Amino acid sequence: MKGGFVTENYVFDLWNEAVRILPWLNSEEMAGILPLRGSVSERGLLLSLRSKLVLRLPAEMAVKADVLAGQVLHVGNCVLQLGSVSERRLQPYATLHSKLVKSEESEEIFLDTVAAKLEEMGINCKWICGRSQSIAGAGMNLLGYSLVLHDLNQEDSLQIQRVGLGGSRRYGCGIFVPYKTISDLN
Repeated sequence: MKGGFVTENYVFDLWNEAVRILPWLNSEEMAGILPLRGSVSERGLLLSLRSKLVLRLPAEMAVKADVLAGQVLHVGNCVLQLGSVSERRLQPYATLHSKLVKSEESEEIFLDTVAAKLEEMGINCKWICGRSQSIAGAGMNLLGYSLVLHDLNQEDSLQIQRVGLGGSRRYGCGIFVPYKTISDLN
């Protein structure tokens, strides 16, 4: 992807641009766009030539995203030129991270909710709650916490990557990705 600077609230424009090219995304409940990776600066997030646009989709929908190859996305004042498209299947990792799990509750209630949801899903792991965060734009304000899940077995790791936690998945919320290993924490 060729890019430049995108603002903190790029997620709303990015989703709208993806939907412009892939209109079926709006009706796909499990579709989401992972947060972009780049260098943070005063001007926003600097995307390099190696930055990747990653969609999290059910496997049967992935082939429909091939039309993104070579497309141009207008994200705020930034023009993003997409390169080739490739499918990458989920891999189990013992430690996963979500930049923002949506919640408008206090940290204490958020952690209780996480515990209840993981128990309901039959997922047994440990977690570390990060700081509260927000993303505002497009008439929306997404609030929540970063969250690391660790000591996951392979089956649970794949399940939480498929399903996620919380809402607003389309904006990258509650989507879990591999994270550095955490060990020896009690």
